[in-house]
Amino acid sequence: MSGPVAVPIVLTVCGGVVLALIGQETGAFGMVTGLALAALPVPLMVALLHRTASVDAASRTGLVFALGWGACAATLVALVANGVLVQWLLADPAGLPRPRADALELTLVAPVVEECAKGAAVLLLWLHRPRAVHGVLAGVCAAAMAAVGFAFTENVLYLGRAAAEDRLLGTPLVDSTAAATFLVRVVLAPFAHPLFTALTGIGLGLAVVLPRRRRVARVVLPWLGLLCAIGLHSAWNGATGLGTGGFLMVYGLVMFPALALVIGVCAHARRRQLRAVREMLPHYAGTGRPGMGEYTALGTSRGRSLTRRLARRDWGPATARAVIRYQDTATELALLRDRAERHGGTGSQGAAGDFARREAELLWRLARDRGPGATRSLRGAALVEVRPTPPPARDGRGAGAVPPPSRRPTVRRPIGTAAGGRAGRHAARGGREV
Repeated sequence: MSGPVAVPIVLTVCGGVVLALIGQETGAFGMVTGLALAALPVPLMVALLHRTASVDAASRTGLVFALGWGACAATLVALVANGVLVQWLLADPAGLPRPRADALELTLVAPVVEECAKGAAVLLLWLHRPRAVHGVLAGVCAAAMAAVGFAFTENVLYLGRAAAEDRLLGTPLVDSTAAATFLVRVVLAPFAHPLFTALTGIGLGLAVVLPRRRRVARVVLPWLGLLCAIGLHSAWNGATGLGTGGFLMVYGLVMFPALALVIGVCAHARRRQLRAVREMLPHYAGTGRPGMGEYTALGTSRGRSLTRRLARRDWGPATARAVIRYQDTATELALLRDRAERHGGTGSQGAAGDFARREAELLWRLARDRGPGATRSLRGAALVEVRPTPPPARDGRGAGAVPPPSRRPTVRRPIGTAAGGRAGRHAARGGREV
């Protein structure tokens, strides 16, 4: 069975098993309530990650797999492994008491198992579809998308269980466990799981972009990212037992700085990708390829958005889709060349030969999608993005002011006349003798 067919089947089977396990624990009412409540933050998180990865189409292709892996396979692994490990901890009657075992599961077992299960999505993508995880931004988006799927299924379990208990006990909505769980997991920290696993994505993404000669760093960085994800996850889980004050302290002093760090890393990686587009595309100037001024329209967020709007407004949806394909292909081509130059070699042997074949394919796609509508939309956006630099201000007149004419007109000296000779001074004064 081929991979494209087997993967959806395997994920579907895993999802069915997970839903069956959740249904046994929560009942029909709890599972339906959990599904409805857990689905609320998912569209926003998916749209945000899709927007973050919109610079590069190659990284977007792995997001669907990562989402399915997190929601189905990673959750099944976590449910089974956590249960087995907890039973092992409690197997010896003289061993850990139940409260200690629960605390150990919360702060050690669950973070290790869950972060390894979610991070496996990024590793699988890198092994089987390397173009989908070719840098820091792609690694972060794939890891975070797997975590979004995982958090969705986990929220179904926790919210469904809480709703079933509240219904059984007749607890009012205001004082219900479901309301408190919804507040923490959906309102206050829907980004918690994506934030944890994003650290794994950063580590693997950095390892991918480093030159091959830095072998130690390429091996250490993914493990370092995974350890950071486990540590942050453990701190977040442990905060639930510290009371309101301790929880808010961890939320403000740990979670927000970590979130700011990940956002900063993503912003830097996005700027670097766009800069690579502006720097690499001039190598391919020619018929059917980006021309002068279009590099800026393709290499800035504003220029790309403006090009799509112009194509949709003036040429219709079909041309707008062609422009999106053209932008994606141009970006992939620029990043391909940037990686090849950084890692050494754009020739025809070994890995460089793979580069040449991929480059030829992308150039063919550029020529295919560059119709009249795409060309005029790109040039229109380039006219807006590429503006002449105004001359510096003179005499306080402001930028762009025309300087006053000089009182002494520029004199064109005759060829062969020395600047300091008598003949030169005679010519400079219009032939008059001093």
